[in-house]
Amino acid sequence: MNKLFSSVWMKQLQERWNATTEITAPLAAAGFSARIGYGFKGEQRAMGMLVIKNGRVVEAGDYDGAALDWDLRAAPEKWASWIEEGFGLTKLGPAVATGALQFVTGNYRQMIRNPSLANPFMNHFQLMQEIGD
Repeated sequence: MNKLFSSVWMKQLQERWNATTEITAPLAAAGFSARIGYGFKGEQRAMGMLVIKNGRVVEAGDYDGAALDWDLRAAPEKWASWIEEGFGLTKLGPAVATGALQFVTGNYRQMIRNPSLANPFMNHFQLMQEIGD
């Protein structure tokens, strides 16, 4: 199994993302484009990143140091738990409220209130579960 947020892992996430119309279609309709980073709490910088253009991932791999629109962080054991057990809406609120999931960059409230962003966001955790850690 590939290391969480490694370049290989991020490219697997890209493949699944782009093949999942429940993610790409609403994001394309919303004109969503962003640089999203993933990593661990306490680390200086994100480890992996996705570059989204109109709902599709056009680049995935190691974080390149450029500014991020979204930067999601959690402890390694939290990521592992969510990937193994799944991460639904019932876990999202408490995870953010307790700081288990941190949005270092990005407006969580704005995203979660917009179904064209919130639903794909939740669906992308399912893709992580398919890849594993």
